[in-house]
Amino acid sequence: MKVSTIIAGKKVETISASATVHDLVNALNTHHVGALVVSSDGKKIDGIVSERDVVRAMPGKLDQLIGMHVRDIMTVDVHTCTADSTIAELMSMMTELRIRHVPVIDEVGNLLSIVSIGDVVKNYVSEIDSERQALKDYVSTAG
Repeated sequence: MKVSTIIAGKKVETISASATVHDLVNALNTHHVGALVVSSDGKKIDGIVSERDVVRAMPGKLDQLIGMHVRDIMTVDVHTCTADSTIAELMSMMTELRIRHVPVIDEVGNLLSIVSIGDVVKNYVSEIDSERQALKDYVSTAG
């Protein structure tokens, strides 16, 4: 199965690198997401910033955190996939790299969507459930 099946109709939220961490936390809460793609134009990926990045920035800097900017805590080495990537490839990447969010890009590198580990697990469980039902139907008609 391809990533395109997961991202159908899924919107990706972005934030500017110059936004404050306060703005970031509010955006994560408002959109009920765990990460935002950092982009100045909604197409080019400048980075990615997640709840984990906020937490990692806290030790020793808690009093400074609200005044910090997204650029101060974001990840700039962003791992991406395409809509044609397989779910198995995506699962492998997420597991090996220990990442929970992967932006989806088109053939020229423009941002299309984002896939979370939750999206992948939901899809995987649905696929297994469909296979289980098909096997159950097969066994009940084979008698």
